[in-house]
Amino acid sequence: MKKAAAKTTKTAAPKKKTTTAKSAAAAPKTAKKAAKPAAPKADKKTAKPAAKKAAPAKAASKAASKAKAAEKAPAPAKAKPANVGQAPRKTTLAASIPTPSTTPPKDAPQADAKASENTQASSTAKQDFKVNDKIVYPAHGVGKIINLEKQQVAGIAIELFVIDFDQEKMKLRVPTGKAKAAGMRPLSDDKTVKDAIGTLKGRPRIKRTMWSRRAQEYDAKINSGDIKLVAEVVRDLYRGEDQPEQSYSERQLFEAALDRMAREVAAVRKVDLGKAIEELEGVLRKKTAAAAAAANAS
Repeated sequence: MKKAAAKTTKTAAPKKKTTTAKSAAAAPKTAKKAAKPAAPKADKKTAKPAAKKAAPAKAASKAASKAKAAEKAPAPAKAKPANVGQAPRKTTLAASIPTPSTTPPKDAPQADAKASENTQASSTAKQDFKVNDKIVYPAHGVGKIINLEKQQVAGIAIELFVIDFDQEKMKLRVPTGKAKAAGMRPLSDDKTVKDAIGTLKGRPRIKRTMWSRRAQEYDAKINSGDIKLVAEVVRDLYRGEDQPEQSYSERQLFEAALDRMAREVAAVRKVDLGKAIEELEGVLRKKTAAAAAAANAS
């Protein structure tokens, strides 16, 4: 009985040891499990607001540093007003600034050359044209120089021919130095007038182009200032009684060319404008009559 009790006691003791050991081993596991979820939950909740609080703190620190840097930066220099009525200050830069020289610029020789050319042209023009002379200006025809004026333009004295166009009732002022460049010329001589009248006796030379193109060419000839070119326009645009009628634009150009040519012929021969026109129209009529007689004879 005592042996059996001893055995039972021996066997029971280790059982208690195992249960206590198992509970002791399980205790740290449960403690670890309990510690693991508790710690991160507390960290997440506390870390996020801490980070949110840290961000405005950093922004505030940056703004404070910028404000300090702006305070330390030097203020922009204000423009000083000019010292009115005071002597200029002597500085070291005054020696480096070049003083204005009295030598003429590079363009001065060219300007002098142009001025000399203009003076020479005006002097020759004054020799060729004089007051009370009749001249021919390309765009207006025959005119008369009535005066020689001097005007100040941009501080420069300029001499001008004052030309009166009685037919158009207008006055034109032309610089003496640019009179020939503008196409102004004296009246034609007798030989040139005869050659121009001989041009009227020739055959018309009409180009086979559009009327707008031919009208431009006729207008350019009328305003060329050459009496022979004007005579060509009169010859080409003349229509006799037995010929087809002219259009309105053709009639206008013909009358302008006839008037321009007759005015110069009248000035050269010192006759009335009406007589000069009759002479030119008589030449044109004789030409058409001769051409008609030749056509009938054939």
